[in-house]
Amino acid sequence: MQPILGAVIASFLLGAAVVGYFVWQSNDDEPQAALASPEVGAPAVEPTDDSSPEPTPSASSTTEAEEAAQAAEAAEAVERVAEQQGGLDQRLAAAEQRLARLDLQAQAAAGNAARAEGLLIAFATRRALERRAELGYLADQLRLRFGDALPNAVRTIIAFSRDPVTVDELLARLEGLGPEISEEDGSLTWSDFKRELGQLFVVRRESTPSPQPERRLERARMFLETGRVDSAIAEVKNLPGAAKAESWIADAERFRDAMDALDRVETAAVLEPRLLRDSSGNPIEQLSPLESGAE
Repeated sequence: MQPILGAVIASFLLGAAVVGYFVWQSNDDEPQAALASPEVGAPAVEPTDDSSPEPTPSASSTTEAEEAAQAAEAAEAVERVAEQQGGLDQRLAAAEQRLARLDLQAQAAAGNAARAEGLLIAFATRRALERRAELGYLADQLRLRFGDALPNAVRTIIAFSRDPVTVDELLARLEGLGPEISEEDGSLTWSDFKRELGQLFVVRRESTPSPQPERRLERARMFLETGRVDSAIAEVKNLPGAAKAESWIADAERFRDAMDALDRVETAAVLEPRLLRDSSGNPIEQLSPLESGAE
């Protein structure tokens, strides 16, 4: 019995010791918790700071500042748009000027090309007449391009092309007519008698061409070979037998007129300012490069 009673007492004492230990431990932690957290309802102590806090801006002042910033940004945006608009206008004006220059250059190029084509048509017509070839389409081009500027010259060239003669033919025919037109025919008229009487005594300068028929005939050949058809015709008309050379004189005059007309056409292709036309029949408004350079 005694051992059991001793065990019960020992257990009771051990439990009492454990309870006492926990009570002591809880009492030791309460002062520290009180120091760490203030009691409920106690006024909070605010930390002291030497520097005073900045005043908080009011809502009205903030709104005015934002409106001022937005107005400044809007003004800057308007200025940028105005600058861009001004630059765009300048670029458009420059582009229009460049287009105008290009248009003028294109018109000048087209006008000069049409003039060059007209000059080539005139050259081709001259070569065709020299070869006694038909004009064909060249006649239509002459009417189209030069009909308004030089109608008489165009008609003369086309009429001559229907029965053309060449310098070689005129020279050959003049050689054949030489013996006949260098001497008088058998009949003697009063005018022939006066001319013969006046030639009995002739006083002339040494440089004056000889009136002898042989000399006149030589000069006529030389004038034909050098293209001076008018002078050749004048020499033949002064020969004693000029009446026998009427057909030759008529052909030589037709040849002279045709060549003069071709010269006028070639000149008009370069210098005609108003009435010249292109291959489509449109008037050439571009001035000649020669006239533009002179201005």
